[in-house]
Amino acid sequence: MTTTIRYVFFNITLDLLFFSNNSWRVALPLLGRQRALNEQFTKVMGMMRCIVVFLVMLFGFVMPSLADDVIVVQSTTSTRNSGLYDYLLPLVKAETGITVKVVAVGTGAALKNARNCDGDVLLVHSRSREDQFVADGFADRRYDLMYNDYVLVGPGGDPAELGGASDIANAMKRLTRGTAKFVSRGDDSGTHGKEKLMWKAAGIEAEQRDSSWYREAGAGMGETLNMAVGLGAYTLSDRASWQAYANKSAFKIHRQGDKILFNPYGIMLISAKKCPAVNRAAGQAFIDWMLAPRGQQAIAAYRVGGKPLFFPNAN
Repeated sequence: MTTTIRYVFFNITLDLLFFSNNSWRVALPLLGRQRALNEQFTKVMGMMRCIVVFLVMLFGFVMPSLADDVIVVQSTTSTRNSGLYDYLLPLVKAETGITVKVVAVGTGAALKNARNCDGDVLLVHSRSREDQFVADGFADRRYDLMYNDYVLVGPGGDPAELGGASDIANAMKRLTRGTAKFVSRGDDSGTHGKEKLMWKAAGIEAEQRDSSWYREAGAGMGETLNMAVGLGAYTLSDRASWQAYANKSAFKIHRQGDKILFNPYGIMLISAKKCPAVNRAAGQAFIDWMLAPRGQQAIAAYRVGGKPLFFPNAN
């Protein structure tokens, strides 16, 4: 009897694997089962087939997507120029399996790309525009990630005498004297947006910024710094890009520490409601890693020349 029972269950197992319903019909008479039990087995086998089909579909379709965790992050030139991604992303890959591809452009361009659904995650530094991005439904939430600050840099001799300014507004007014040139990013980036706020706070309108001393690079932070050094001009830079910049020549920081120079970075998952192709699971996993103690510690640990470039501030 034991051998016969084993035979029955062996054939039932084969049924589950190969979707055949003949073997148990042969084995059942050996047990002398009634027709009712036969019909009951038929129902059970039908249910088991449904379960097996579900599992096949689950592992057949879900597992490949989990093995293909590639996300696109729309981000800024400042984070790229600083070398932060070169440091962080191998850690992300090793610890989460996620491959992160970064599109590094100005914040304005990154926001536009994200609104066009060209990415999964947005990491930028223009708080008012980030809040608008959320308000417009392109992200469910903005997360504080890290911060640093902006600095006004220029020739070592300080021809505009920014070092003697009483505050940032006075420093900006001194630039309008035309004793030295100023190079703007001019690219709708987060840095360009901050610069425009600084002119506004100083009460200086766009028409007062004369082309004889005011130039627009229309480029990223590295290119703008190169242009400023080449012209012997002042410019506004995020501190991370300035510290990582290798071609400083005799340039130095002439203004720092003012409240308006605070530079927070936010991170957001692009909404799947607006952009159905977003890799939501992997994108959120990347954000979670960045916000968790492990990611925050990694951000704090990144240094250039022994100095930290970003300060984590996730809540």
